[in-house]
Amino acid sequence: MPLTFAFLHHLTAFALVSAIAIELVLLGQKFTLEKARKLQIVDRVLGISAGLLVVVGLLRVFYFEKGSAYYFHNGAFHAKLALFFLAALLSIYPTFRFVSWNKSLKQGKLPDVSERQWKRMRGIVHIELAAVVGILLCAAMMARGIGYFG
Repeated sequence: MPLTFAFLHHLTAFALVSAIAIELVLLGQKFTLEKARKLQIVDRVLGISAGLLVVVGLLRVFYFEKGSAYYFHNGAFHAKLALFFLAALLSIYPTFRFVSWNKSLKQGKLPDVSERQWKRMRGIVHIELAAVVGILLCAAMMARGIGYFG
């Protein structure tokens, strides 16, 4: 069972990173109806991946790995969670923007997005990717026992 949950954890993490990367690419292209619809779909995949990642990760912490005492006494784990939740909080803005497009897209119209909003969304996605890099560093540290203070 630990192997299955480790696999699921990695699968959801890669899906999440892929979705963030695809969002960044789409936000770097010309804005069209097709791109707007794709951004909404990719953002939905991102949200589902993030939710599953948290659930599977917590199951690993409490039931399938070293035990919660190890993780909650590890600074790298705390940093990893902080970076994850920072990225999650930041992703709220693009998600609300994408959802706000529903009415326009149903009418076959391109949503009105200002240059400022576009740049803000793109900047946020860059920060999300930077947070993922930090999360990967923290995961490597945890796997080697670095940061344990218990």
